[in-house]
Amino acid sequence: MSMNSIRDTFFEECEELLEALVEGLAHMEEAPDDMDVVNAVFRSVHSIKGGAGAFALDRLVHFAHTFETVMDKVRDRELSVDEKLIGIFHRSGDMLSDLVASARDETDLDEGHEKGLIKELEDYLGPGGAEEEFSFEAMTLDLDDPEPIDLDLPSAAPAGERCFNIRFRPHKSLYENGHEPLLIFDALAELGSLTAVMDLSHVPEFDDFDPSDSVLSWTLRLLTAEPETTLHEVFEFVEGLCELEINLGEDGPSVSSEEEKTDTETTEISGQPLVQKPSEAEMPAPQTTAQAKSAPASTAQSKEPRGPKPTLRVDLDRVDRLINTVGELIINQAMISQRIEELDLPTVAHLTNELEAYKLLARDIQEGVMAIRAQPVKPLFQRMSRIVREASDATNKKSKLVTVGDSTEVDKTVIERLADPLTHMVRNAVDHGLEKPKDREAAGKDPVGTIRLSAAHRSGSVFIEIADDGAGLNRERILEKAIEKQLIAPDAELSEPEIDNLLFLPGFSTAGQVSSLSGRGVGMDVVKNAVQALGGRVSISSTPGKGTTFTIVLPLTLAVMDGFVIAVADQTMVIPIASILETIRPNSKDIHIIGTDSEVVSVRGSYVPIVDVAESLGLASKPERAQTGILLLVSTEANGLTALRVSSIHDQRQVVIKSLESNYTAIPGVSAATILGDGKIALILDPEELIRLGHCSGPDPLMQQTRLELRHG
Repeated sequence: MSMNSIRDTFFEECEELLEALVEGLAHMEEAPDDMDVVNAVFRSVHSIKGGAGAFALDRLVHFAHTFETVMDKVRDRELSVDEKLIGIFHRSGDMLSDLVASARDETDLDEGHEKGLIKELEDYLGPGGAEEEFSFEAMTLDLDDPEPIDLDLPSAAPAGERCFNIRFRPHKSLYENGHEPLLIFDALAELGSLTAVMDLSHVPEFDDFDPSDSVLSWTLRLLTAEPETTLHEVFEFVEGLCELEINLGEDGPSVSSEEEKTDTETTEISGQPLVQKPSEAEMPAPQTTAQAKSAPASTAQSKEPRGPKPTLRVDLDRVDRLINTVGELIINQAMISQRIEELDLPTVAHLTNELEAYKLLARDIQEGVMAIRAQPVKPLFQRMSRIVREASDATNKKSKLVTVGDSTEVDKTVIERLADPLTHMVRNAVDHGLEKPKDREAAGKDPVGTIRLSAAHRSGSVFIEIADDGAGLNRERILEKAIEKQLIAPDAELSEPEIDNLLFLPGFSTAGQVSSLSGRGVGMDVVKNAVQALGGRVSISSTPGKGTTFTIVLPLTLAVMDGFVIAVADQTMVIPIASILETIRPNSKDIHIIGTDSEVVSVRGSYVPIVDVAESLGLASKPERAQTGILLLVSTEANGLTALRVSSIHDQRQVVIKSLESNYTAIPGVSAATILGDGKIALILDPEELIRLGHCSGPDPLMQQTRLELRHG
């Protein structure tokens, strides 16, 4: 493996460690006395420092060393975690992330903020300041036999304690998964009095030495009052990655002769000496087959190892090529089906069954490949915690981020392209949504505002909500600004949802002055365009005094979807199945005309507006009033239930999504295109945009009054 490959692997591991660091600090804020969380944060920083030292990344090493030194004092309970310290830890985590990115991209990073943070951290270290600088200096390796050491070990366990003899031999996979035997021994030493022997008998000659091999093993003796199950918990994370035997006994390991001492190494853990390799006669007897059957819990080695799940790092370009190939496979399957139908062959059960099996196989492959690209939104949500802190500092507000459903999986491309719009919306939520602490207290609210990020799968889509508990939208000011910027006519009468949607107009901003966060006129229109480019939509709901919620609805994947093949006028098109609640073939008595152009359909006692798709797309001047066609009942965030009228439904099938914007341009009411089985191109419709084009957005007073009359009449 080349040095560049090793370096790339280090930075990939840094991303995982930084995610664990952010998560640990969030838990630490809620439970500052939980030493498990503190140790997890410490290990993340320590691991980054160790890897950075191997690549001579001195700035990263220096900062991480200062950071972990303060964390070490928290581990030793010399420092208590308060609001100020946890704030410094959060900012130190952000700086650590910046230093990693700077080292990875080989870019310069301003040292001012870094030195300020180091000074704040060193203030917690007392008059002595930081400990001695962490360095990697070459040391001479002494391969001579160790001097014999005379150890005086107790021959039996003290009263109330039991003696456990442990034989531990790591496999190669244990080290490959990042485990360290010394940390296991540290955990055992906390349970009682630990002595150990390292067996060097399997170490090869220097010329034959392979550093990736596992050649060391240990025999340990633990005097403890803890039950045997506690010992197994210590080895829980390495089960299946080692050979392990735990036996209850009285005699500990001892050294019988000068010759045996030359093949051992002695060290000390938590004040307890680790002794030499015992003689074969004094080693704990291995379990017989009968003993192994009678005590299966005494060994971690089993037929089915329960170690960490193996992972494989794959270049994203390879996955993309595989996804494109699967898309072509699905198109090929549709073409074969089409050709067989065109042959008008007599019904042949075998051919039909094989074709159906091919279709199911193509779907299974597609779902499997999509699962490879699926990633949880957790890393994206974690990045937003930093945005909230920085925006709060810039606006002198107090806020916290609450995340819900961060394990929700989304296509990786969606996550990458959603980062910028989500960042903008979270900043807006702090800057425009939350009030100043004094204003919140005056309103009877917690002075610390809450930004809530949530993600969930619903109806075949991903719903992401950004909510704040602030004052809500100031609709009077929004309307005033829109008129001032000549975005709408001064005499325009708009409903509340229509006023809210003015935020998405290009160049719109309610900021009174330009700041680092707002006032430039580059706002929610950028967010809307970015979301629409992903095939999604964004909507607003706001309650005065209680807050505002932005909802982003995105497709699960950008590659393949299930759709209805429909006829609109004389055109064949596709509409996503996920957006359709049901299909209706209405009777003429169920359709009512309102005014001159509007129609509603009666659905189980409720009246739902009808939008003619052909008219919305400009394929027909006016719909025929013969009440022909099929109605597709859809539900949208902004308009609720709406019925879309199409000519007919041909088929239901999987279709491969092809972007129009990269090859042509954006078309109102159309989200993408696909290739059908006959080789023709069909447009994929966007129900939300079709309804907007049909002039059904926002409540219509005449429509509402007529619905009431119809309901009661």
